[in-house]
Amino acid sequence: MSELDTLIGLLAKLPGLGPRSARRAALHLIKRRESIMEPLAAALRNAAAAVRPCSICGNLDTVEPCAICRDPRRETNAVCVVEDLADLWALERTAAFRGRYHVLGGTLSALDGVGPEDLNIGRLIARLAPGMELILALNATVDGQTTAHYIADRAAATGATVSRLAQGVPIGGELDYLDEGTLTAALKARRAL
Repeated sequence: MSELDTLIGLLAKLPGLGPRSARRAALHLIKRRESIMEPLAAALRNAAAAVRPCSICGNLDTVEPCAICRDPRRETNAVCVVEDLADLWALERTAAFRGRYHVLGGTLSALDGVGPEDLNIGRLIARLAPGMELILALNATVDGQTTAHYIADRAAATGATVSRLAQGVPIGGELDYLDEGTLTAALKARRAL
């Protein structure tokens, strides 16, 4: 296998890139070897050497603990639990949450053989104390809900209060276009105006 085929094969493993997109990306990189390809290769090497998960929350950073855990302006009495880093980054983009995070690294899944010991749950429970709020920001899937219930049960003994993100009709959503699960969740979570 040639170096070009290897490059295309590796690019095709990235999310959102199929074989054709990977070929186009590889050609683009090679045409711009000095301005893009070589700096990208150096950045990948540097990131592979320097970026590590935070021992407290699981976020990625080049320092220990991560910038979020070190930030003295963040609330220490609220921990938001997310499935993976993409969820943490999505919440951070909103700038609506000023507490701390905890990345589980997945969800419980009997079908995939993922149990509590495979996730970052033990470290989460150890972080909780009476008076803290645990916010469950897990996806509204069967595995996400199973994981949320498991964590809520384990957190009960810590004295922390447990809440979860609201679910239902999104802003700008039209009822006719929503699936039955979303509509059911919206009806069950209705509140007075």
